[in-house]
Amino acid sequence: MSPSPVSPDSADSADSGHSMSERAAAASRSTWVSVGVNLVLSTIQIVVGVLSKSQGLIADGIHSLSDLVADFVVLFANHHSQKDADEGHPYGHHRFETAASLVLGLLLLGVGVGMVWSAVVKLENPEAIAQVHVIALWVAGAALVGKELLFRYMLAVAKRVKSSMLVANAWHARSDAASSLVVGIGIAGNLAGYPILDPIAALIVGFMVAKMGWQFGWDALTDLMDRSVDEQEVQAIRQTLLETPGVSGVHDVRTRKMGDMIVVDAHLEVNAALTVEAGHDIAVLARQRVLQRHRVLNLMTHVDPWRKPDLDHPAPPVRSAHGAPTR
Repeated sequence: MSPSPVSPDSADSADSGHSMSERAAAASRSTWVSVGVNLVLSTIQIVVGVLSKSQGLIADGIHSLSDLVADFVVLFANHHSQKDADEGHPYGHHRFETAASLVLGLLLLGVGVGMVWSAVVKLENPEAIAQVHVIALWVAGAALVGKELLFRYMLAVAKRVKSSMLVANAWHARSDAASSLVVGIGIAGNLAGYPILDPIAALIVGFMVAKMGWQFGWDALTDLMDRSVDEQEVQAIRQTLLETPGVSGVHDVRTRKMGDMIVVDAHLEVNAALTVEAGHDIAVLARQRVLQRHRVLNLMTHVDPWRKPDLDHPAPPVRSAHGAPTR
């Protein structure tokens, strides 16, 4: 059975319990909160970092500034991913979210590499490292608290609506909180008479940001290459199919991610004596049950006769009495 264009509304009854409009509204609301917080923090951190001569605080401010770009990427993807399916995109535009996660990962990776390079250049000439002003420590502490609170808020929203894009953006905020902690320690060390600790803190922050960017980018890339969902979710879908009245067996259940949704292919085994119409009705019922119970965007089924030769797969070779395969 060939798939037909699927509207995003078909996912409204998926196990997430949230419609596409609710997910979009939650993404927009949480992202605008992040925009406001990061705009304030990045401005204060960069200005105070320059005035107090703290490379670590400047690096942390640039990191916060990268969040602003990331937030607008999320808003752009959120707007496009909720578009209805069309002739050119019969499954909808859900992979805009995955593409956004890939852009976020590349952005983090680039920012991290730039931080590492800047810190290494500074460490090559330790005599030129300046003594920072104590105000830098207070700003780093305030940034740490603000970013941690932002992370907890954004992650709660992401888990509630089950959005991998929002989860990625929330952990981006957590990376900022961790970087602010490291920067605070480096500034404290600088004030205690160890000025080299400030660029070392910037170096550590750079590595943290680059590592997280690589992880996000790689995960998004594998999703774009049709990565399957985890085995537990596949088994849950398989069980729903097996519990459908008229289905005697299920095999070749294949999945691929479509944003935060799933596209499934499955072979259903039904009584060989049934009419084509009866077999079709069973397949339709199985599809409806899966779409109602799981975050599945579309299920394409193939009906096979139960306990009959499966012509979709090559028959295993017949072996002779000596164990050698024969034709």
